[in-house]
Order: sequence, then structure tokens, then C-alpha cells
Amino acid sequence: MPTFVAPGVAVLEPEEAALFDALETRFQGIAAALGARQVAGPALLPEEDLARLDFFRNFPHLGLPVATLTDRARGELARGEVSTPSPEHPLASTGCYLPTATCYGLLVSLKERAFETPEVITSVGRCFRNEDHYDGLRRLRAFHMREALYVGSQEGVVDHLSRATELVLGLADLLGIKVRREPATDPFYLGDGSRALLNQLDPVKFEFVSDDGTAIASVNRHRNFFGERLGIRFADESAYSGCLAFGVERWVHALLQVHGDPQRALIATKRQLRKV
Repeated sequence: MPTFVAPGVAVLEPEEAALFDALETRFQGIAAALGARQVAGPALLPEEDLARLDFFRNFPHLGLPVATLTDRARGELARGEVSTPSPEHPLASTGCYLPTATCYGLLVSLKERAFETPEVITSVGRCFRNEDHYDGLRRLRAFHMREALYVGSQEGVVDHLSRATELVLGLADLLGIKVRREPATDPFYLGDGSRALLNQLDPVKFEFVSDDGTAIASVNRHRNFFGERLGIRFADESAYSGCLAFGVERWVHALLQVHGDPQRALIATKRQLRKV
């Protein structure tokens, strides 16, 4: 079982780490099947870009700002006058936040760009969320998310997410994970009544939920929201976008639930993945 060095912060033991790697390799293969090219996304996100994306209207509770110590605090620590920063030491903002989802950084990297052909990119990122509680590998403060992002036409998004759905369901079936596809209540952009109502009528995010209620993957249709907010153009119009997301540790959790033991889970998973 994983070791937790802080609430919601896990270290995977060797067999769990091997299971993580085997899954991540397959997730990369699915992204490649969707035509995605591999990039390395940013580790931090500028506060001003998150504001443009209504992040602070929709998810203020999840944000984890990145700060640095003031000169006074550094001096006191360096002189050994205190052993740790205290609440009396105000922090200085860096203007950045830790990412809560991999695709934010991918989308920001495409800001003010224009495309004549669809852009499909993938990355795995370390993500961070300030949740109200943490629960094993099901809900972590720090976790990994593999995403495959499509930017292009409205029809292209539909096709990308349809193919992604088939691939997720196929992988879950191959690995013996029972999942159900459910509309989610936390799409990337909400905030006013009209958009919230539109999401009820035409859901933009669907989750793949395992037997114990863990959402292990999702498909997200952004409409042209990010295209408009970030100035991303496709064929002379605001681009449409959508993404497939895998919560890597959550898949590890789901396989541990199926097999009950890391070693059995690893052996069974590697055997099944060789069939792909």
C-alpha cells in the first residue's frame, strides 16, 4: 500500500510504481492513437491566465498559490532564530499557481496562435488540488493526470471525444475494471446562470466511474470557450477544444480494488496489456 508523507501526498511502493508506469505507457499509446504529439507541459500557471479562464470564479477552493519567503523571514531562518516559517511571516506571491489539471498549461501554451489544421497534443502533468478531504489514491492533493487535448473544429472535437470514449471503455474492459459513464457536475467553465443551465441541457463533461464511485477518467468538451478567452484561432474562427483525461493514481487504485494486492494487480495488468 502507498506511504503518505502528508495528507493527500503519496509515495507509491515498487509494485505500485511499476503498475503506474505500465498504465502510463498505455495512456500514451491511447493519446498517440488519437493523433496526439507528446509535449512537456508547464509546472506552474500564471495567475493572470487563470483569471482569464474564470478559474477563480469556478474553482477558488482548489487553488494552491505559489509563494516565496520575504527577506525578513529568510534572514531569521538563515540565522537560526526560527526553525520554520511562522504565521507572523507574510509570504510574497510569485504570481503563479500550481496546476489543477494538465490541459490548462497546454491551452495556455497555444495562446494567441492560429491553426489551419487541428492541433492534438498530450502530456502527463503533476497536478495539485486543495480538497476538503483526502481519501487514499482516490482523492489526492498531488497526483498525475495524462491528457490528450484536441484544438480545432466543433466536429473534430466530437470525433476526438467519441474515439476517446471507445478507447477508455475498451481499456477498462480489458483490465477488468467495471465503469459507468456519467455526466459530471464540474466542467471547466461555469459561473453564470445561463452557462450552468446550458450544461444541464447539454453536458460538456462525462466521467468514467468505477464501482466504488471513483472517477478514473473523463472526456471534456470545452466548446469554443478557451478559443475565445485565449485568442486561439482555427480556420479564422475561435477554436473549439476538448480533452481526454486519465487520473493515473486513480487507475492504480481501481486495479488494486479489482485484484486486492499490488503484485497480483501488476502481473494481471501486464499480461492483459501485452494483448494490445
